[in-house]
Amino acid sequence: MSRTTRLSFPLLRAAAVTGVAALTLTACGSGSGSGSGSSSAGSGDVKVGLITKTDTNPFFVKMKEGAEKTAKAEGVELMTAAGKFDGDNAGQVTAIENMVAAGVKGILITPSDSKAIVPAIEKAKAKGVLVIALDTPTEPQSAVDALFATDNLKAGELIGEYAKAAMKGKTAKIATLDLAPGVSVGVQRHNGFLKGFGATDKDVLCAQDTGGDQAKGQTAMENCLQKEPGINLVYTINEPAALGAYTALKAKGREKDVLIVSVDGGCTGTQAVKDGKIAATSQQYPLKMAAEGVKAVVSYAKNGKKASGYTDTGVTLITDKAQSGVDSKGTAFGLENCWG
Repeated sequence: MSRTTRLSFPLLRAAAVTGVAALTLTACGSGSGSGSGSSSAGSGDVKVGLITKTDTNPFFVKMKEGAEKTAKAEGVELMTAAGKFDGDNAGQVTAIENMVAAGVKGILITPSDSKAIVPAIEKAKAKGVLVIALDTPTEPQSAVDALFATDNLKAGELIGEYAKAAMKGKTAKIATLDLAPGVSVGVQRHNGFLKGFGATDKDVLCAQDTGGDQAKGQTAMENCLQKEPGINLVYTINEPAALGAYTALKAKGREKDVLIVSVDGGCTGTQAVKDGKIAATSQQYPLKMAAEGVKAVVSYAKNGKKASGYTDTGVTLITDKAQSGVDSKGTAFGLENCWG
């Protein structure tokens, strides 16, 4: 989810200590609770760090849940931190520094700014810390030791292929409700959608950035309808943006004749597919990303072997209106495997 964005702001390290930093840092271990600024040891002395973009997005809530469950099972201590807002690179930098100082063996991170975070990651790696990106690749991807993530290009392609089949030869008047300029997740999903549909940016009649936010998605859709009233196909970066688009379309009496496709597979979004508000979504699996990440750090701590390369954690097209030639599963499967 989505989930994504990248402005970079200077932040004094002292701010984190005095409580005005843009993040919350907590630590919990096997059988222990967690609290802001607290640290309690697990059954071993291995520490694992998890840094997400925010701690409110359901995607990252599920990711944290997966990390906590696996850390408990492995008997290691988990430290967690999250930016104050999606795009808080400075907060993530401070979190890395704090975790390295606390002696973590590895850090799992969903970068808010894929490029700006790289120097902080390099400093951590230079001190022997294993760094794994979850969900969002760094730029370059090789800046981290490994990446556990959805193939976002594939996720976009799946819904593009689905939209092409569902349009049944009708001329598409496309709007794209994207993330923000240059964010890798957003770019890959957008490009994947166009590739799957067999279109290019020249075929897009209206493109708006939403930050993956529902209210901004509604405003973006309203702007697109004002610019191009005949839009009949809407791609959205995630399901909150899709639901915002649906609200705007419903206000115009257009919700029945505009096809909306999306990416993420959160529980609210999957329910919206079941309810007919969204035609299809590409579901991804954040709990698996985090669980596999924690296991990789534990393995590194035990035998010194570093995870490397890219691990695809899977994506499934979810719809109750299957189209010939496009692999998909229904919302019953989607709701069993959703997050948030």
